[in-house]
Formats: sequence, C-alpha cells, structure tokens
Amino acid sequence: MLSIENLHIEVSGKKILNGVNLNIRKGEMSVMFGQNGSGKTSLVMAIMGFPEYRITEGKIILNGKVINDLSIDERARLGIGILFQRPPTVRGVKMRQMVELASKTSQRKFDMGKMAEKLNMKEFLDRDLNLGFSGGEMKRSELLQLAAQSPELLLLDEPESGVDLENIALIGDVINKLLSKEKSALIITHTGHILDYVNAGKGCVLENKKIQCVGSPHDILMRIRKYGYKGCLSCHRKEPEKVREESNKKNVK
Repeated sequence: MLSIENLHIEVSGKKILNGVNLNIRKGEMSVMFGQNGSGKTSLVMAIMGFPEYRITEGKIILNGKVINDLSIDERARLGIGILFQRPPTVRGVKMRQMVELASKTSQRKFDMGKMAEKLNMKEFLDRDLNLGFSGGEMKRSELLQLAAQSPELLLLDEPESGVDLENIALIGDVINKLLSKEKSALIITHTGHILDYVNAGKGCVLENKKIQCVGSPHDILMRIRKYGYKGCLSCHRKEPEKVREESNKKNVK
C-alpha cells in the first residue's frame, strides 16, 4: 500500500526528517511512537502533500506509484485520508456539507445518519465545522468525514488526543470498522491508549529524524513505559537473546 524510501523533509529550511524508511502492507494497521517534536506529524503531512513539508530527497510510493509531485487533492483522490491532530475550524461550512463532499469521492453508498448516530454526532451536522467543538467532538467529526471518504490509506494523527475514555473505545471501534483487507492505516500516538481499542499489528519508533525500530506495538509501548525512549532504543539495539535474558531476570525478581 505505502512505501517510504529514504525520505528527507524540510520545513522553512529546517531539516525535520533525515532518511525515513517505512512500509505498510494492504490491510495493515501500523502505529508510530515518538517524543514531542520528533517529526511524526511532519511525516503524516508530507505523505498527504502539504507543500510546506518539502521533500528534498527520497520517495513516497502509494500502490506502486510515486506521489512526490502530486497535490493534496490528487492524493486524496488516489485514496489517502487524514485525521488531523488539530483540526481546523471552518466558519460558514456545515458539517453536513463537508461530509456530503467527502462522500462524493467514495465508490460506495454512505449512510450519513447512521454513522453520525454511531459517533454521537447527529446534533452537530448542522453546525459550522468544528466551531465550539471539544477535542473529542473534533476527533469524532474527523472520523465521520473519513468514514464518508472511505480512503484506502488512513493517516490518523493522535486520534485519542483530548478524548475521554468512553469515546476512545468508540473511536477505536469505528477505526477497526473502517479498515478491511484492502485498507491500511498509520496511527500516530503519544500515550498508546488507542492500542487498547484497535487491531494494530506493527509498531515503530521515530527518533533522531528516522525510524529506529519496528516490532510489536504493545512490546514497544511496554519498553517506552519502562525505560523511556532512550532506554527503549538502547534495548532494541541489543542482541535479542540478551534482551530476553534480562527480561526473564526481571520477571523472576
């Protein structure tokens, strides 16, 4: 589905990413961890094609096609959808209108009322997009638009940020339902709370401007919680047998 090869990104002349390599297969949900400012959001914005995130080297490949020079709308038509970390407020545009526009890019029939009800957003359909919404309401608004678009590749930037525990479960359930054997997702997370509610099969850490390790998302999160990011990466670089041996010693204690 998505292949990123030796990607270098600059923003306002400052290098943000320096040789990122990442692969996401069809039907795969991948989770990315990283400290604040490590470049996770920049990577997502570069994949989506926002022009201020300038590619200086490397390739972004979607379904075998290099998309480096495509505009945001062209990438959306190819099947990329995004849930923003901080969604914009759009005065004068009703949520209903935005969802209807998003659904026109989809090849399937979309029941707006049914999905809005599932996401507890029916009463928001005739309000200006995200105006006066809480953090959780904004994230559910974004998911409603994504469900209408039905993209092949979902880029989800901190879907649990600002969301209470009850609604994290709801958001996780909808994310799982949006995926299929033909759809994929990249989830950015700081807390890892979303892992309790989604079927993620792969995790990675973005640190020092590139991907440092790939493995089970639950194992990576456990290491980060125990040792912090530096300890996690140090642990990852050790021989696997040594890591297992140290883990067994800790369990015995």
